[in-house]
Amino acid sequence: MIRHISTKWVLAVLATVVVPFVGFAWYVDGKLAHRLSWDVVHYFLLSRAADLADQVDRDVRQQGTDIERWAGDPLVAWSIGEAANDHEGGAAEDEPQRPFTDVLRRRFDNFLTQDGAFDVLVAVTSEGRYAVSSSRDRHGQPLPSAMLRRLRAADYSREEWFTLAMTGELAQIDHHFSLLLHEGESQDPHDPASHHIGFAAPVIEEGVAGVVCGLVNWSHYQDLITGATRRDYLEGLIGSDIYSSSYAWLWGADADTILAHPSLEILGTRVSEPPVSLPQMVEAARASSWGMYPEYEFRGEMKNAAFSHCAGPDARGFGWVVGIGIDNDDIYGTVNELRQLLIKATVLVLGVVVLWTFFIARRTTRPILELEKHTRRVASGDLHARIDVATGDELGQLADAFNRMTVDLRESRAKQVKAEKEAAWREMARQVAHEIKNPLTPISLSVDLLKRARDEKSGELDAILARTIDLIQRQVENMRRIASDFHAFAGEHQTRPRDFDLLELVDEVLALNAAWAEQLGVRVESSGASVLVHADPGEARRVLINLVSNALESMPRGGRLDARISVCGERARVEIRDTGVGLSAEARERLFEPYFTTRSHGTGLGLAICKRIVDELGGEIEITPADGPGGAGTVARVHLPLAPP
Repeated sequence: MIRHISTKWVLAVLATVVVPFVGFAWYVDGKLAHRLSWDVVHYFLLSRAADLADQVDRDVRQQGTDIERWAGDPLVAWSIGEAANDHEGGAAEDEPQRPFTDVLRRRFDNFLTQDGAFDVLVAVTSEGRYAVSSSRDRHGQPLPSAMLRRLRAADYSREEWFTLAMTGELAQIDHHFSLLLHEGESQDPHDPASHHIGFAAPVIEEGVAGVVCGLVNWSHYQDLITGATRRDYLEGLIGSDIYSSSYAWLWGADADTILAHPSLEILGTRVSEPPVSLPQMVEAARASSWGMYPEYEFRGEMKNAAFSHCAGPDARGFGWVVGIGIDNDDIYGTVNELRQLLIKATVLVLGVVVLWTFFIARRTTRPILELEKHTRRVASGDLHARIDVATGDELGQLADAFNRMTVDLRESRAKQVKAEKEAAWREMARQVAHEIKNPLTPISLSVDLLKRARDEKSGELDAILARTIDLIQRQVENMRRIASDFHAFAGEHQTRPRDFDLLELVDEVLALNAAWAEQLGVRVESSGASVLVHADPGEARRVLINLVSNALESMPRGGRLDARISVCGERARVEIRDTGVGLSAEARERLFEPYFTTRSHGTGLGLAICKRIVDELGGEIEITPADGPGGAGTVARVHLPLAPP
């Protein structure tokens, strides 16, 4: 095995490629894995903190923009106008029917249901009196009647956000427990759904005509924070569970109050005070707008975390602080994961290199093995051995040279065999020609008998004369046909090729046999266009007459004979198809052998003569069974060279 070229290739590639790669993988695992894992984790934490802060800022800005759009809606101004008129007229506390107000209320309800963040929208007049509000919550459920009464009866002029909005600015209401929605209820600091943030925007109508205020349920931001680490963009790069312990939180603008956290029991508590007691994190968050917290311990686990400040009030934000933390065990898990990744990569590269090298080696040695196998075939006498040339390199050139050699050897052997056969058949033909003199004996005897009858003036002279003439005619015709066949097969003659119309020659041959075909009940048809060929028309006529005669003789009870002319490449083709008795297996193998015939008469030289003539004309002849129903019939195809332009 070690002497094989493919084995040597594999060993060489292993020595030059795989060994250095394995060394590199060992170095990365031993020297760089720890450092790389920490860099990856820090990048993850800082990136996720910044991304989450951006997401919070986008949501806050979008919600403020939504309230500003409502403040700019003409329908809000008209509804506030209706409410102001009712108040001037001393309307009752219950909300009267107003056309604009009813439409606006339905639009408020649709918006809350589609947006899913706001709990209530309310529009108030410039005096701080209720104008209109939504009547359903963000889930599409009707607001409690007690809550609606509080909204209608509230004096909004006392609210800080109302005063600020009346100056023409957007007012933002930070995280709080809203008495408008929960008056008389006990405050639960651990329930995000009971807290809100708010936005109030002025309604401008020749001055500030009123204010639109919206309260966003804090659950929106609690869900945003708790679901942040589930969207880890590194998932699948290093591992699906590598950051399973990571979590996010949100602190207030004082960088000390926990507003959102996966652990609801610490919502509203101070970071710097028990039970959290991490004042160093508060100091770090207050000292910079973003960065890494000092390593800390929380609930018995050592952790690392990053933070990023949200936009402040000057940028339409609340100045909250977003944090992302992860257990140190997960960080070391990254090292393990990276080590496994390197091991798998090493095994994969090793396997790919070995397989690829083996594949290349096999592709390189396959032509050599094929050449060896085909050389053995040629040595055993099989000159039809041929190698498929699939490449253009040196091996492909070697295979092409081998194929040319076998073709030359095959042609040389074919010419030699053909010459030997022709010499043998010529000698046999001369001997047979000598033997046909035998029919002269009965002719001579018959003539002597006729002479003696004449000399003796026999009364049977006329009868003897008739029998003698008939015998002589039959024997002479038989000898003429035999001599003609042998002369055509074994005699030396010179062809006289010229250009002629193949269609005219085919029609002529069919016309010569028309009476015979009619007598047999054979329908003859021809098709094709005029085609000029370059050959000896007399020899071609002899071939066609022989093929048509054979076809008619194979249909003694009638049938159909089709002659078609077409062009195939640089040759014209005559196809003669009959519906006769067909060909036996023995006949298909010995069609062109001299003296082979399936009939009780004839010399068996007809097709052999046709084969020789067509070969001398530079064409080809083939006779195959027809592919018609039942497999009956025969197809003879003759290819002759086209006339040059």
